[in-house]
Amino acid sequence: MKAIVVTDQAAGTAGMTLAERPQPEAAGNDVLVEVHASGFTPGELEWDTTWTDRLGRDRTPSIPGHELAGVVSALGYGTRGLSVGQRVFGLTDWTRDGTLAEYVAVEARNLAPLPADLDFTVGASLPISGLTAWQGLFVHGRIQVGQSVLVHGAAGGVGSMVTQLAREAGAYVIGTGRAADRQTALDFGAHEFVDLEDDSLADVGAVDLVFDIFGGEIQKRSVGLIRAGGTLVTIAGPPDWPVDGLAIDFVVEADRAQLTEIAQRVREGRLRTLIGNVATLDDAVSAFNPTERVKGKTIIRVRQ
Repeated sequence: MKAIVVTDQAAGTAGMTLAERPQPEAAGNDVLVEVHASGFTPGELEWDTTWTDRLGRDRTPSIPGHELAGVVSALGYGTRGLSVGQRVFGLTDWTRDGTLAEYVAVEARNLAPLPADLDFTVGASLPISGLTAWQGLFVHGRIQVGQSVLVHGAAGGVGSMVTQLAREAGAYVIGTGRAADRQTALDFGAHEFVDLEDDSLADVGAVDLVFDIFGGEIQKRSVGLIRAGGTLVTIAGPPDWPVDGLAIDFVVEADRAQLTEIAQRVREGRLRTLIGNVATLDDAVSAFNPTERVKGKTIIRVRQ
C-alpha cells in the first residue's frame, strides 16, 4: 500500500516521504480500515510515541496520522460492534502506525459509525479536535450553564470546537487569538475576542474556566484570571505556578459514545468543523509544508 512515512524526528514535516509499505493485518479486537480520508497534527512528530513502541523500541519508518474516516475491510479475531463494509471514523493508537496510508489496523473500540450523510473528509477532521474539546469541557472542566470560559486559539481546530460546544452548553465564551482571527472566533460563537498581541488579557476579569492550548507565558497570565474554585484545562503541559482552583492537563482519548455525539451535532448543524485544505495522498508532503499559512485543518483525501 502507499503511505506517508517518517524516519527523522529532527526533519519534521519536511522529512515525510511517500513510500510503499506492507498492508497491516487486523489483530485480535482490531479492524482493518480502508482509509478514505486522514487527519494529521504536525505536533505529533515531536511525540516519543511517533518514533517508539510501547516498550520504547524504535519503530521507524513509522506512518503518522491518528484521525481517519473510511470503511471496515476486515475484522480481527474476537472483534465485535463493527462489521465489514461499515463506514467509520475515529482516533487510532498513539504507538502504532497511523492513518496517512491506504489501510490502517485500529482497535475497534477507537472507532464509531460514520453517518451516511457525513463526508469522509468531514469525518476525518473531527476526532482530535472534537474529542479534545468535548473531554476538556465536559469530562475535565465540568462546564455549567452560566459559567464564563476563556478559550485560547478560538479560531483554530480545537478552539473553534471548544467555542461552539461551550456556547451551546450555556457558557459565556471569551475567545483569544491573533487580530486576523477575531471574526472567525466570533462567527464560531465567541461573545468576546481578545487579541493576544495588542489587547490586555488582564482586562478579561475573572472566569470560571480557562481552556489552554498554548502553555508557557499565556498560560501563566491566564491562571491569574481564574476565580476561586475555577478550573484550568490544558493540553500544553501542567502549570509551573499555583492555580487558585483545579488544574488539569490531559491527553485526548478515543471514545465511541463521544464521537457519536459529535457526529450527531455536525449532522444537525449545531457544530462546524474547520477544514482549511484538502489534498491527495500523493500531494500530502507538500500540503504539510505550505508556503503560506492555511487557516484550518489539512485533510488528506486518500481515496476520491
